[in-house]
Amino acid sequence: MSRCFAFLCVILLTLPALSQQPSAPAKRDASKPAGSADSALKDLFEARIKTEWEAIKNKDKKAYGDLLADDYQGVEIDGQGERTKTQMLNELANTNVAAFTLWGFKVTPLGPDATFVVYEVTMQFPPRSTLRYSRVYVGALWVRQNGQWKELHYQETHVK
Repeated sequence: MSRCFAFLCVILLTLPALSQQPSAPAKRDASKPAGSADSALKDLFEARIKTEWEAIKNKDKKAYGDLLADDYQGVEIDGQGERTKTQMLNELANTNVAAFTLWGFKVTPLGPDATFVVYEVTMQFPPRSTLRYSRVYVGALWVRQNGQWKELHYQETHVK
C-alpha cells in the first residue's frame, strides 16, 4: 500500500511538469547581430527628431514641413489644443527655442509602416525670455507614407 501511495505521489508531482510544453525560441536572422534592427530604427528616429528640433530652432519651415504628415496633429503644453500641420508651420516664426537637448529615446515599432517614439526634450530660451528652460516628455507617432517617415501625431507633457 505504501509503495502504491508513493507511486501515486510521484505521478501527481510530475504531471504538471509534463503538461507544460517548452516554448520554441524566437527565430531571428542569423546574419544580423541581435538588436541591430532595433538599434538602426532607434538611430533613424533619433536623427529625424534631431533634424525636426534643429528646424524648429532655426525656424526652417521647409525642413520642418518635410517631416510632418499632411494630416499631422500636434498638442503642446500651452493648453491651446490641437494644431494642424498648417498651423504649426505658421507658428514657427514665433518660436524662440535657442537650444535643446534630447534624451531618453524609446522606439516601439507598431508594424512595418508605423512607429511610436517617446523621448524628453529640454528647451532653452533666449536670456531675456520670461521662461529660460522647459522640459517636456514627448510621445510621437511616425508613419511611412510613400516611402518616407512622417510625423503624424505629436503630444507634449510638461516635466518638472
